[in-house]
Amino acid sequence: MAESITVELVFAVPARQVLLALEVAGDATVADVIAASGIQEQFPDAAIAELEAGIWGNVVSRDRVVREGDRIELYRRLRIDPREARRRLAEAGRTMATPPSKD
Repeated sequence: MAESITVELVFAVPARQVLLALEVAGDATVADVIAASGIQEQFPDAAIAELEAGIWGNVVSRDRVVREGDRIELYRRLRIDPREARRRLAEAGRTMATPPSKD
């Protein structure tokens, strides 16, 4: 067995975020870390297997071998493209900093 290393796994939904520190084998892949984390059990409604994964903000394949100190991130799909959201706000005379009117 390869020596163990420490990595982190992060995932968030609007109401909750999780950061887990995990000790895994030195030859573990991103997929191995996700499986070992038990994250699917913590978020049973999330399709974890379908989400893109990344390390420190860079999308990677799940067969990539992780290294000591890596932070594995799971990315949810956006509901709307940020540019489209800004365009809609501008059409309504609002910005991201302007709260909606109570009309």
